[in-house]
Amino acid sequence: MRRFSKIAAVALVASLTLAGCGNDDNSSGSDSAEGCKGASGDGPKVGLAYDVGGRGDRSFNDSAWEGMQKAIDDLGATCTEAKAAAGENDTQREERLRTLAEQGFDPVVAIGFIYSPAAAKVAAEFPDTHFSVIDGYSQFLVGEKPLDNLVDLTFAEEQGSYLVGVAAALTTKAKHVGFVGGTHGDLIKKFEAGYEAGVKSVDPSIKIEVKYLTEDPNDGKVGFENPSGGKLAAEGQLDKGADVIYHAAGKSGNGVFEAVEAAGDGIWAIGVDSDQYQTAPAGQKEHILTSMLKRIDTAVFEYVKAVGDGQAPSGNVTYDLAGDGVGYSTSGGFVDDIKDQIDAAAEKIKSGEVKVPTAPAN
Repeated sequence: MRRFSKIAAVALVASLTLAGCGNDDNSSGSDSAEGCKGASGDGPKVGLAYDVGGRGDRSFNDSAWEGMQKAIDDLGATCTEAKAAAGENDTQREERLRTLAEQGFDPVVAIGFIYSPAAAKVAAEFPDTHFSVIDGYSQFLVGEKPLDNLVDLTFAEEQGSYLVGVAAALTTKAKHVGFVGGTHGDLIKKFEAGYEAGVKSVDPSIKIEVKYLTEDPNDGKVGFENPSGGKLAAEGQLDKGADVIYHAAGKSGNGVFEAVEAAGDGIWAIGVDSDQYQTAPAGQKEHILTSMLKRIDTAVFEYVKAVGDGQAPSGNVTYDLAGDGVGYSTSGGFVDDIKDQIDAAAEKIKSGEVKVPTAPAN
C-alpha cells in the first residue's frame, strides 16, 4: 500500500533550459509533442525539472510526463519543463528549482534522486511552495525536523523487478539471462536485486550476467543517456550466451533493444519504468518480452492533485505492488502463457509470503 509518513532568474535562463510556453525543444518520443505549450487551464501551475535525458527518453522522464499530461487534461493544470544537462552539480540543480519557485510554479516536481540535495535546500528557502522528488531522499538531508512542503515519492522497484525476473526465468531457453544497469548506486541495485531474486525463485541454476554502464551513481550522462553504451553492454551479454536482458538504464536502454533486435529470433529484452513495447520501433517491439512498470505517472498526477486540493503530503510516499505502484506489462502478448505464474508470484509478494530483497546477493 502507499505509506504516508512525516519524516537572478534572467541571468539563469541560458543554463536552466526552461521549456515552458512556446519553448519546448524536447518532445521526441512523448505522446504530446506540444508538451506544456498546450496547457491553458486554471489548475495547479507545475514546474517540472527533468532528469538527464529529459522528455523523449521513452522511459523514466516520459512516464513523469504522462502524469503531467493527465494533470493537464483532468485538473486544468499548466506547466513549464526544465531539462537537466549532463555533468551538472548540486548548485546548478538548486538554481533550476529556485528559478521555478521564484517564477511562481507550485508545485515543483523534480524527476530523479539526483535532485535530493537541491530540493532539501531550496524547499527550506520557499516554505510556501511545495516540492517533490521522484526517487528522492531529500528528507534525510534536512535535519531532525522534516519540511512540511517537501516529499520524496519513492517506489518498490525491487517488487516489479522480481516479477519480470520470473518472466525471464520462464522464458529463457539458454538458462542464461542478463541485467544492464545505468549507474551503480543503491537505487538501480534495487532493480538488480529484485530481478535476480525473481529469476532464482524459478530456477536457481540460471546464470545472470550483470553490467553497469558506470560505477558513478551520479553520472547520468554515461548511465542513462548512452544508447551506444547500452548496446555494447547487451552485445557482450549476448555473446556470453544470455537470451533475455532486462535493462534499468533510461535512454541507454534503447541501445539494449537495438542489440537484442539485431540478435534475431528467440532473443528478448525487458523494458523498464513505462510500457516500452508501446513506444519502441516496429522491429524492436517483437523482442520486448515485457516491461517493469514503475508508475511515476501515477505519483506525479496524484501529487499535483493533492497540492491542488490543499492536501499535499510530506515526508515519504512509497508506491508498491499492493498499491499498483509497480507491476509488469502484457503488451504484445508474449507473456500470456506464463501470466498465471507471474501473477501468483505477485500475490505472494502482496501477502508478505515473499519479501523481495533491495540489495543484490553478491
